[in-house]
Amino acid sequence: MAAVVLALSAPSAGAAGPPTSSAGCEAVRGAVVDSLGVLTQRHGLTGAAVDMADGRCGTWGAARGTADLGTGRPMNATDRLRIGSVSKTFTATVVVQLAAEGRIGLDTPVERYLPGLIRGNGHDGHRITVRQLLQHTSGIPDYVEAFVDRPVNEWRYRHFEPRELIATALELPRPDTKWHYSTTNTLIAGLVVEKVTGRGVEAEVTRRIIKPLGLRDTYWPGDDTRIRGPHSRSYFTDADAPEGTRPPRVDGTEWNMTFGGAGGALVSAPSDVNRFFGALLGGKLLPARWLAEMKRTVPADPDRLWPGARYGLGLIATPLECGGRWWGHGGTVPGGHRALGAVGPGGRSVSLALNEVPGTDRAEEDFLAVVSTAFCADRAKEMP
Repeated sequence: MAAVVLALSAPSAGAAGPPTSSAGCEAVRGAVVDSLGVLTQRHGLTGAAVDMADGRCGTWGAARGTADLGTGRPMNATDRLRIGSVSKTFTATVVVQLAAEGRIGLDTPVERYLPGLIRGNGHDGHRITVRQLLQHTSGIPDYVEAFVDRPVNEWRYRHFEPRELIATALELPRPDTKWHYSTTNTLIAGLVVEKVTGRGVEAEVTRRIIKPLGLRDTYWPGDDTRIRGPHSRSYFTDADAPEGTRPPRVDGTEWNMTFGGAGGALVSAPSDVNRFFGALLGGKLLPARWLAEMKRTVPADPDRLWPGARYGLGLIATPLECGGRWWGHGGTVPGGHRALGAVGPGGRSVSLALNEVPGTDRAEEDFLAVVSTAFCADRAKEMP
């Protein structure tokens, strides 16, 4: 049986001290730990961890499985990991902050900021707005799709420039749906930030979000392929394994995440992700009017996210079976780390970390079920 690690951690933003001993809080903890066990035992994922915070139950973390297969070290909710597309919410927040300052127009064409960047193959920066970038309704393909069938080691350790990846995307076939999740959009948004501030988006995210919130485990790695400080290893399966054999796990921890850039490169930890989303949804990073702009959503493609999801400006809204919805974002990196941060009704926040990506639809459903459990385990009696 996989080891269980359950520990108190430093309070996140909005938390109110250590957990209470109420039956409701104990029910949530037990149910969440059990749901992590489903991932590591039933689905065989290497490791899973969670950090939770709310005003009634306090702040606590739990983990199941293994952080490092080489040493056998248990998974830990305080370890750093690559948070992938959760980075998109950080970048989108800075764009909306600049909009609130009158320096970026959400409904202004991208061409005004980056003349000539979006041209060719039917794309035109005159007809694509900043809002459409953040909302994934620009019609621009995802450059990631150009790499999925290429041998990993051809590009795993390469440095990529944003404009190089954007040019790759513009040569791909156009999406056939109105909403199309595309990291290319966030790279372009990052270049807009650079254009209007004179500083790279990484510097602006650090100056405006990471440092003010005291996110000590969150940083942009640049070309450094390692993760600094205590972290979980990450694993993916070898796609080149002989047919008929079980693909072995490959260590994917070292990776040059200039491949993800403004849309996927951040390293963080579950507690920092919780603190960020708690501050954002709690109104500490944006005036109410501009937070409302981030929460204006359109229907998302369930095949690219999950059923019921709607997408705002770098924010995902998902309905809960016990009523209400959670707001947040998920992220995946090629090397195997998977992250998700969410804030639910009443301000409770949850941050999940995996060091192996779910490989089946059922495993993915059970990953999302951890979030539902975190928000609904003590609200079951309220359900009709």
